[in-house]
Amino acid sequence: MDLVSGRESGLAAPRQMAPKPRMSRGTRENFWGYIFISPWLIGFICLTLGPLLFSLAASFTDYNITSKMNYIGFDNFVRMFTIDDLFWTSLWNTLYYVVFSVPLTTVGAILIAVLLNQRIFGMKVFRTIYYLPAILSGVAVYFLWMQLLSPSTGLVNTFLGWFGIDGPAWLFDPEWTKPALILMKMWGVGGGMLLYLASLQGVSREMYEAADIEGATGLQKFFYITVPMISPIIFFDILTSTIGAFQIFQEAYVMTENGSGAPANSLLFYNLHMWNNAFKLFDMGYASAMAWILFIIVMILTALNLKLGKGWVHYEGADNK
Repeated sequence: MDLVSGRESGLAAPRQMAPKPRMSRGTRENFWGYIFISPWLIGFICLTLGPLLFSLAASFTDYNITSKMNYIGFDNFVRMFTIDDLFWTSLWNTLYYVVFSVPLTTVGAILIAVLLNQRIFGMKVFRTIYYLPAILSGVAVYFLWMQLLSPSTGLVNTFLGWFGIDGPAWLFDPEWTKPALILMKMWGVGGGMLLYLASLQGVSREMYEAADIEGATGLQKFFYITVPMISPIIFFDILTSTIGAFQIFQEAYVMTENGSGAPANSLLFYNLHMWNNAFKLFDMGYASAMAWILFIIVMILTALNLKLGKGWVHYEGADNK
């Protein structure tokens, strides 16, 4: 049988189906990667990014939850810096706490870690004892310290009395309230101690042996070997501790009457003042403006720490430039 062409027979010639384009391996991996992280992305957009943008918009409004937002421009920020005296009080109290608590807890954690890094009998027991305060519940610890710092019956003043020292009123004296919280913070340095202890385990013993041969003293080995080798952990601890110290809230809220920051507003930290404006006065617009000022302060200090860290943080195998 003769074959007749499609043109001669009036029938269209069958068209060859083009192969479907296939995703490259990299595109396919990226696609499934986004699928797997989609729960986190959805949570981030709905629970973090959304409220973040909402608070930014609210900071330029007069908003008290029950009424609609009324745009007032920069009035909240002007009020914050020129009218609200408690803003400066709360900022000063927070800066005081940050400046003293971060260095003291960092140095304390390093020194305890160095002591607990010795190879002696029963060291695991001491490590456990020093770490225990870090895992205790926050509110329970605050009530415990309120009893310990009681001016008349507290164990702290009782201990000082054994040496003839008349202990202060602590949480009832405006000059001693913030030192009392710093003392309480020092008691819980076990978390940082554990980080430094793990870092010290990675420092080569050969470096200390070489230093011994050269006749280096204990302090020289500490400052020229130990500190440079664990400097990345020190930097990380300072960075996170600074951010955490700016967010101090629970201690002042629990340990003062109704979150008032008493006595004499000495414990009125920034976050507590912001919370009072938001959930006591329902001035959400002003509280949102305060939150963004705190965000800017923390971002500036974090950027400054990252800049200064390049000069003293030693990364093994890196040029540190």
